[in-house]
Amino acid sequence: MKPLPITRALSVVAFAAAVLSATMPVQAQEVVTVPSVDLKRYVGKWYEIARFPNSFQKKCIANVTAEYRARSDGDVDVTNRCKVEGGVLDQADGLARVIEGSHNAKLQVRFAPAWLAWFPLVWGDYWVIDLDPDYSIATVGTPSRDYLWILARKPVLSTAEYEAAVNNATKQGFDTSKLVKTPQE
Repeated sequence: MKPLPITRALSVVAFAAAVLSATMPVQAQEVVTVPSVDLKRYVGKWYEIARFPNSFQKKCIANVTAEYRARSDGDVDVTNRCKVEGGVLDQADGLARVIEGSHNAKLQVRFAPAWLAWFPLVWGDYWVIDLDPDYSIATVGTPSRDYLWILARKPVLSTAEYEAAVNNATKQGFDTSKLVKTPQE
C-alpha cells in the first residue's frame, strides 16, 4: 500500500474535523435578562398568554394569572391562580426574592412552605428576559430554557404582540414550538 502524500492526508484530517464540528451540538449562548426591572411597576396582576407545559401547572386549563405584591423586606408575595376541571379556581401562594446584583431582573420563587426555604431545591428561577417599556408584556424564562411564560396585563394579545414576544424568546435560544397558548375566558 502506497502512503498518502502529506497534503492529501491533511485534507482528509481537515475534512473529518469539519464533519465532526458540524455534527456536534453548538454551545448555546447564555440566557440574557433585561437590564433592570422596576419592581414597583412590575407588581400587580399579569395574565398568562402562553407557557411551556410543566408538571406544576398540569391541571390548569384556563384563566391563569399571577399577582405580585411588594413586601417591605424587598421580597415579593406571589399568588398564582387558574381554572381547573369542573370550573374550580385553584390558587398557589409563594414568595419571590431578588438575586443580588441582577437589578431585579433575576428572581427565585418558591411555593413550598416557609420552613423549607433553607433547602435550595424549593427555589425556582424566574428571569425576566423581555419586558415592554410600558410594563404591559413580559417574557419570563429560566437559564436552563426548560420553562418559559409570556405574560401580559390584559388577557389577550394581538397577533403582532404575541409574535414579537415569541420571536424574542426564540432569539434567546428557547424552543418556542413548545409554547401552548392559555385560554383566557
